[in-house]
Amino acid sequence: MRSPLAMTAILMAGVSYRSVPVALRERLAFAPGEIPAALAGCQARGPVNEAMLLSTCNRVELYVVGERAGLMEAFGELCRRRGVEPATLQGLVDLRAGRDAILHCFRVSASLDSMIVGEPQILGQVKDAFELARRAGTVGPVFHRLLSQAFAVAKRVRTETAVARHAVSIPCAAIELAEKIFGRLEGRAALLIGAGDMAELAARHLLDHGVSSLRVANRTWARAVELSRVLSATPVPFERWPEELAHVDIVITSARSSRPFVTVDGVGAALSRRRARPIFFIDIAVPRNVEPDVAHLENVFCYNIDDLQRVVASNLEERQGEAARAEILIEGEADTFLTSLRGRDVVPSIVALRRRVEAMSRTELERALRKLPHAPRETRAAFEALVAGIVNKILHPPTVKLREAASAGAGREWVEVVSQLFALSPTLVSGRTARPTDRADTPNGSGPITVAAR
Repeated sequence: MRSPLAMTAILMAGVSYRSVPVALRERLAFAPGEIPAALAGCQARGPVNEAMLLSTCNRVELYVVGERAGLMEAFGELCRRRGVEPATLQGLVDLRAGRDAILHCFRVSASLDSMIVGEPQILGQVKDAFELARRAGTVGPVFHRLLSQAFAVAKRVRTETAVARHAVSIPCAAIELAEKIFGRLEGRAALLIGAGDMAELAARHLLDHGVSSLRVANRTWARAVELSRVLSATPVPFERWPEELAHVDIVITSARSSRPFVTVDGVGAALSRRRARPIFFIDIAVPRNVEPDVAHLENVFCYNIDDLQRVVASNLEERQGEAARAEILIEGEADTFLTSLRGRDVVPSIVALRRRVEAMSRTELERALRKLPHAPRETRAAFEALVAGIVNKILHPPTVKLREAASAGAGREWVEVVSQLFALSPTLVSGRTARPTDRADTPNGSGPITVAAR
C-alpha cells in the first residue's frame, strides 16, 4: 500500500547527440520563446509537479518532479508539438530516475556529458532553461534545490579540476601556443592573411585575449574591409602584407594558394628590421601558406594545422583524465543531494504527526479543564505543561526514527508505517489531496523507453 503522502520523484526523458542525429534533434528543438507554453502543456498532460526543458543544439531533455507515466505523457506532448510522432523515437529516448537523473543533471551542467568535455556554453544554457521554467511557474522547491546544487557542482568541477583549462579547438590551440611564446598578449599586434571563417575565429580569440592591434590582408579587398569593420581592425592591401611583418608579433595565414607565399627570404628580410623580437606564425591553410623552413629561422615560431591538431588531441586526452576526477566529485555531490532529499521527504510526515498528536492532546486537555472551571491559572498552566511534555516524549522516538530511516534510504517505508499507525491523511499533511509519485531513489529507472502515442 502506498503512503498517502506526496513523494518526490526526479525524472528525466530526453534525446541527445549520443543517440539521435542532428536532423531529428533540429525537429525536436524549442526556441526560448516556445518553452513556457510547452512546459504548461507538459503539466496539463499528467501528474507532473515541476518541469524544466533544456533545449540546445546537442540535446532536448525534459526534467520533471512527478510520476513516471506523467513524464512519458509530457515528453510525448513535446514531441507532438514539434510534429514528431512519439512512436518514431522508440528505443532512442533516454529515461533516468532518482539518483541517475540527479547525476545526469550534474554531469550536463558541469559539461561532462558534452560533445567536447569542458566546453563552457552548456552551464549558461542550463541556467537559461531554469530561468525560463521559473518564469513559467513550473519549478518548485525540489528543482530550486537541485539546480542550485547543479550550478555549485559545475563551479567546483571548473575550480578543482583542469577539465576546462586546455584548448580543444584549432583557434583556441593557436591562442594557447601564442601565450606560451609571449606570455600575456596584451599590447601585441597581429596580422590576418586571408579572411576565412577559422582565421576570423582565431582573430576574435586574439582580441579577446588582449591583442591591441589587428591588420587584415585579403586578396578580395571588399572582404578585408568588411572583416576589418566587424573586428575593429585595419585593412591592408594584399600585396603589402610583407611590409607588416616588421611591425606585428602574430601572423595568422589562411589564404587559398597552391604553394607557400610566406618564404624564408621574405621573413628573413623582415627579421633584420625587428631587432630580435620574436614573431609567431599560425598557418591554418591547406595547402600551407608558410614554407616549412621558416620555422628554422632565429626568433621565429611557426605552427601549421597538423601541429595545432596534435595540441588539441593532447589537450582532449588531458581533459578526459580530468573528467574522471570530476566524475568522482559529482558522485559524492549526488549522494549528498539525495540524502538531503530523502530527509526532506519525511518532513511532511513529522509535521503531520505532530499536528495529529497535538490536536488530540488539545482536545483531551480542554475536556479536562472544563471539569475544573474554577481552577486557578497556575493549575491550568501546570496541566498544559504536563500535556506538552507528554506529547514531546511521545513524538521524540518516531521523529528520530523517521530521520534516521531517511538518511539510510528507508524513509518511505517508515513514512507508510507512521501514516497508517496514526491515520495521517494527505489533507492533514498539506491541506490538499497529494498525488503519490514513483520513488525518487528507484535504481532501475534508466535506459531507453518508448513514449506512447496518444
